[in-house]
Amino acid sequence: MTERETAPTDAERARADRDVTREELAETIDALGHKLDVRTRASERVDATIEQATAGVEDKISAPAARKFRSGAEAVRDNPLPIFGAVLGGLLVIRLLVRRRSRARTDS
Repeated sequence: MTERETAPTDAERARADRDVTREELAETIDALGHKLDVRTRASERVDATIEQATAGVEDKISAPAARKFRSGAEAVRDNPLPIFGAVLGGLLVIRLLVRRRSRARTDS
């Protein structure tokens, strides 16, 4: 065999390098796609927090109450809009009360 037959050519090296670069770019794009998918990441974070809270509650209360807590947590996970609405409404009420009290103090 000659040296030319056993040694890879520049074209073969370039193809191999191209293939490796494509694989690395595909992995990078997948990682960026996951990082930019805010909805999925937020959902994963909420799921982890609910699981952690449920595990903590199950250690401290009875089994039936823990089941009810878990079902309530799953209901919130499935439809969080009413909870967010209630929190927003509560914040608005607090802000109005604080504003009213500060006006009452300045009028006195």
